[in-house]
Parts: sequence; structure tokens; C-alpha cells
Amino acid sequence: MKIFHTADWHLGKLVQGVYMTDDQRYILQQFLQAIDEEQPDVVIIAGDLYDRALPPVEAVDLLDETLAEIVLKRKVPVLSIAGNHDSPTRLQFGSKLMQESGLHIIGELSKSIEPIILNDEFGEVHFHLVPFVEPSTVKNIFEDDAVTTYDEAMKKVIQIIEEKMDKSKRHVFIGHAFVTPYGEKEHNTSDSERPLAIGGSECVNAEYFKPFHYTALGHLHKAHYVLNETIRYSGSPLKYSASEANHEKGFLIVDLNKDGQVSVAKRPFIPLRDLRIIEGTIQDILKHGISEDYVFVRLTDLTPVVGAMEQIRTVYPNAMHVERKALPRLEDAENGEIVRREQMDEGSLFKAFHKEILGTEPTDYTQQLFEEVLQEMLAEEREGKEVIVK
Repeated sequence: MKIFHTADWHLGKLVQGVYMTDDQRYILQQFLQAIDEEQPDVVIIAGDLYDRALPPVEAVDLLDETLAEIVLKRKVPVLSIAGNHDSPTRLQFGSKLMQESGLHIIGELSKSIEPIILNDEFGEVHFHLVPFVEPSTVKNIFEDDAVTTYDEAMKKVIQIIEEKMDKSKRHVFIGHAFVTPYGEKEHNTSDSERPLAIGGSECVNAEYFKPFHYTALGHLHKAHYVLNETIRYSGSPLKYSASEANHEKGFLIVDLNKDGQVSVAKRPFIPLRDLRIIEGTIQDILKHGISEDYVFVRLTDLTPVVGAMEQIRTVYPNAMHVERKALPRLEDAENGEIVRREQMDEGSLFKAFHKEILGTEPTDYTQQLFEEVLQEMLAEEREGKEVIVK
């Protein structure tokens, strides 16, 4: 069975005030062309179809057009789940009707977790679709008070799946999570992806996925495998922040043979406009040829440059950000590393702000209150609710 594995489309994404819809449409046309050329048996979209719970109309239209091209025109089944940016209830709407046409979207986790079964010339392949869910949701669905972390939640879900697995069949897991080799904490692969947990661990142990012949993951924007080559992130199809400037974007073509062995190839996307980081003095940069690329500029001039952005946009009309490389940076007190403000997580930013304004570190109680409020706001945002700060 030939599988296309993609994820993290983030339709409706706004980068430095620029909507990426035209760039996303350009990439998705390449994806449709690849489907025509490769003739996959199924397409997997492992979460974060949209960038936010209430996407703009243009993003909804683009997803609708693309899925119609794949499912209705090309008759290729699509298996998709909600990510942490999606509204699970909105994605779930109409799912039973859409299944008849081959579009399977799972927005909300159910207690039964029944697989989607597709067939090839060698028999059945069972696809287990597990959308992004909070640990508290897993705890309530399965009535297990021991579930308090994302790691424990994923372990519980896979245990439920494994209890009913037909070991004679081939199995593919589709999930949206922060998976590391043994559940250890790692830095995110992109500044544009928000953390799943505030003040706690968001990482999941990759060893839990051993029962599956292939695990198709979403959430991290850099394509890579975890622990072994059958547990993979496809990465996002476009660069969505300066931290992704060196990523090679594309999607994965997975061939699953009759014995459940997989071979994986990466097919690159060619963007309408690349996203790059350029460094140099203003005079050197103004000597560059005109380019439509999105650029983040780091000026090495020792003195301030008046009207830097206006000057740079004479050669880079789509320039997104300008900063002086010589500007002071914040120091992360926990490990002594020098990091930029935009690279700090919410908790570290709060600590730095508190110290800058009041001159002291926040107490444990103050930090806990901040994390609880932020977690509540993120949960409401995922549901598309209006967030009101009291």
C-alpha cells in the first residue's frame, strides 16, 4: 500500500502580518500533481489542518477545494485528525456523511477508537486515528485517574487500541503529539509551534508505538524519525518562522509491503517564495538583486540604521523582519545559555518580565497561577471560544 504522509498545513497561517494562503495554495497544487504522478492508495494528514480554531474563510475554502480534488475527483481516501491548532468539534462535523466519499476526519477522541480499514492486494490495513487531546480528556473518557500527563494519556490510548488489535493485520497509527525517543524533554523544532503543556511535560515516549508497522505523526514542523524509521514526522509543507529557514519541506511517500515492512521516501516542495535569513551591513544587503523571498534580516552595522525596513524592501519587497545582530540578548537563568526573546517559552518570558518590572523572580505560587491561567486560555482557544482575561 502506498501512503502519502503529510501534516501541519496550518491553513490561514499569518506570519509577521502576512497571510500565507497564496503560498499554501501553490504548495497544495504540487501535492495534487504528486498524487496524479504517484497514484497513492491513501493520504494521511496528521493534524493542524488549520492554524487556529476559527480559520479565515479563505483557509476553509482552500481546504474544501483540496479535499474535493483528492477524494471526489481522484477517488483517493483521506485520513485526517485534529491537531492542537484545530477545533475538534468543527472538524468532526459531518464526518459520518463524509466517510461515504472516502474522507475520514476524526476531531474528537471516542472511547471505542475503532480503526479505519482499507484494503490492498495483500489484505487489510488498519489505520488508528487518534486526534490531539488533553490528558484530562483521556482521563475522563476512560475513567482513569492515573492519567495526568501527555505521556500517560498516549500510553493509555495505545493500551486500549492494542487490546483489540488483530495481530495478523498491518497497523498504522496516526497521531498529533510531541514524541521523543524515550519521553525525555527536547526543544521544539520550530518557534511557530506553541507548546502543548505549560509548566509540565508535553513529551511522549516513542516506545509506545512499537505495536504499529508505521506511525504517522504531526505537530513538529521538521521532518524526522524518532527512535526508529517507522515513527515519523512529515514536517510542515512550508516554512512558518525564521527557525525553520534551514528545514527541507515536503511530504513522505510510504510503501507498506505485505509483511508490514515500510520504505520511506521524501518528496520536496518548491515554495512560491522561500523564507530565508540574511545577515550583513545595510550597504551590502542593498547590493543584492531584487528577490520576492520572505526574509528575516540581521543587520551587522555597528550604528543604528535609519529607515532600515524601507531601504531593505527596495531589494526584498517581502521582507518580514529586521533586527540588529548586536542587540543585547536575554540569558536563560536555568542553563546559562544565551537565547533570543522570541525563542523563549511562555513560562520563561513571564519570569523575565517579572524580574525586569519588579526586580525579583516570581514565587512558585505566582508562577503556578500564571501557568494555570495560560493553560486555560490555550484550551479555550483550541475550542474557538472567546478568551476573556479577568
